[in-house]
Amino acid sequence: MPRERDAGEELEPARRTHRTDWMALLSGMLFVALGALVLTGELKDPLGLLVLLVVGLGFSGLVAVVARIARVARGR
Repeated sequence: MPRERDAGEELEPARRTHRTDWMALLSGMLFVALGALVLTGELKDPLGLLVLLVVGLGFSGLVAVVARIARVARGR
């Protein structure tokens, strides 16, 4: 329940939400997934690891660019 305000008291400013950093989020998830694959022995080929890393980082960058374009188009 919100607290009561005195007659002359101003409202609190609106809270700003934190924008999601998609590049950092997806890159972190990629490194965790690749690390789990290497530790469990599911991924033993270094070339396969490198390919997955490059493709995953490219996908993360693409998502980050699209999210920024969408945010600018909305005027934020």
